[in-house]
Amino acid sequence: MNKEVIVQDLGLKDYKETWEYQEQLFKDTIDLKIKNRREDAQLSTSNYFLFVEHPHVYTLGKSGDMSNLLVDENQLKEKNATFYKINRGGDITYHGPGQIVGYPILDLDNFFTDIHKYLRFLEEMVILTLQEYGLKPERSKGETGVWLDVGTPFARKICAMGVRASRWVTMHGFALNVNANLGYFDLMIPCGIKDKAVTSLNIELGQQEVSMEEVKEKLLKHFRVLFEAEITK
Repeated sequence: MNKEVIVQDLGLKDYKETWEYQEQLFKDTIDLKIKNRREDAQLSTSNYFLFVEHPHVYTLGKSGDMSNLLVDENQLKEKNATFYKINRGGDITYHGPGQIVGYPILDLDNFFTDIHKYLRFLEEMVILTLQEYGLKPERSKGETGVWLDVGTPFARKICAMGVRASRWVTMHGFALNVNANLGYFDLMIPCGIKDKAVTSLNIELGQQEVSMEEVKEKLLKHFRVLFEAEITK
């Protein structure tokens, strides 16, 4: 079992380019697992954790409803935004500058073979990180991601999640609003949920800007403990 996780920070990168890169890492890992099975070999699979910021983009998961995007192609262009249908679970989501997007491409055979546990661990990583900033983040029953003030009229989502897995290899991941422009969320029904708002860490803290690098370090710290991983940069 290889618990080494290679961390790569891709900076600001186009969504489609990043998606293709994810797909390549994902495919390479699955191909190696198939080779191991066919040849009764034990070659070690690699694990990755990609950090990235995307230019403004909307993505729709396999089970998503196109009507949750509230603007047409021309309006997207006016907002300098793009749109993609993709192969993760979940509905529509937004990515943009000021948001930390994390894509763990893990072979869960190296950790544990339980997708439900995997999602809960990703949520816990974000929850523990936000607690360090004095917030009280929590889960919302039946809804993946991390929220504030669940069960009140002020419930708001701060982190969205959507993953894909095949042969226990994961891709896609989470999007944590740190210094996000929340105006872009008004152009969609986030995750298809009409009665809940979204928020960003800087707004919750009453700050103009929160250090993205500091948040990434905290996320990695909790990821390492939860997954008992060895981090390599």
